Amino acid sequence: MSSDRPKPFAAPTRAPLSETLDRSEHVLDKVEQAAAELSSVNATLKDELGEGVALDKVEDALTQSEAVEVKVQEAAAELVAVNDALAEEIDERHHLEQQLSNSDAALTRSRAALRRVSDSALHDGLTGLANRTLFDDRLGVALAQAERHGRRLAVMFIDLDQFKLVNDTHGHAAGDRVLMTTAQRLKSAVRTGDTVSRRSGDEFLLLMLEAKDEANVMALASRIATELGQPCDVEGKSIRVGASVGIAVYPDDGRSAAELLQHADAAMYVAKQNAAGPVLHGRVGGRLPSPG
Repeated sequence: MSSDRPKPFAAPTRAPLSETLDRSEHVLDKVEQAAAELSSVNATLKDELGEGVALDKVEDALTQSEAVEVKVQEAAAELVAVNDALAEEIDERHHLEQQLSNSDAALTRSRAALRRVSDSALHDGLTGLANRTLFDDRLGVALAQAERHGRRLAVMFIDLDQFKLVNDTHGHAAGDRVLMTTAQRLKSAVRTGDTVSRRSGDEFLLLMLEAKDEANVMALASRIATELGQPCDVEGKSIRVGASVGIAVYPDDGRSAAELLQHADAAMYVAKQNAAGPVLHGRVGGRLPSPG
């Protein structure tokens, strides 16, 4: 059963650029050959007229000349058509290249926007440190690796002392400068692979990988407390804040992230209340037991 439904329109396909160039060269050869033939015929006709040959032979020569001239005109017209097609193909390719260039620029902008969104989702907007989401993710990965390989790690809870007084006395802009300076000092103090996070306000978290023993952990915590106790230069003013540091170690103080964070928080409050240096949860002295 036949159908009256019209067939879908199929756009004509354009020959590849290489084929168009080959065709242009071929037609150009035809034009040159026809032109050479016409020149030869006309030269022969001129000689025959000069020699006074019979009229019928002259007419035959003229007819041949006209035929060759038609061939030249047809070849020239074909060459024009081919060159027009070639110019159109080149213009289209230039347009396509421009579109691709625009697409590349749009893709670059899109990727940059994606990075900005990702950074804002995983980093603190003021300090650039990892936020709580990223810290929790890295702590979870670190705990899994520590359990698998029998390693220790430490979580430090860091709280700035007298920070509220900074905001009340010098203003929140000065407080923000202190927080940014604190973030830079923390990043400079830790090792590659460790993670520093701003938990909220003036509270920070630090994930220390491969905490070998108490001396190793306390050395880093003491260095951090010393660094954060140095004055901050804020618009020509010297502002000093201290830091209370509480520490919990895996697996001695807990095997889950929640336990470690809770115990590090509790140790930080002991340090703050006693105005002591860094406090290791549940310990007064001695070394951590060896792994295994």
